[in-house]
Amino acid sequence: MIAMLKAIPFGIFLTLLVALFVGSGGSTGGALVVFPFDVIVPEVGMDITLFWSWRLFLAATGLAFALLLMMD
Repeated sequence: MIAMLKAIPFGIFLTLLVALFVGSGGSTGGALVVFPFDVIVPEVGMDITLFWSWRLFLAATGLAFALLLMMD
């Protein structure tokens, strides 16, 4: 259970990293369904575009979970 909780931040980081490269190239990644979303930071008046994919998140979290279990 603890390994799964530890794997979630790694899954988020890996998803953001891979989706950034796929989405910034103008692709949806096919079956990954990478989509852009805007994050508005009102304190500084910035509008940031990030890319996300739920399928990629599940795969990345599963990979991180498997690696953490193998290290145990």
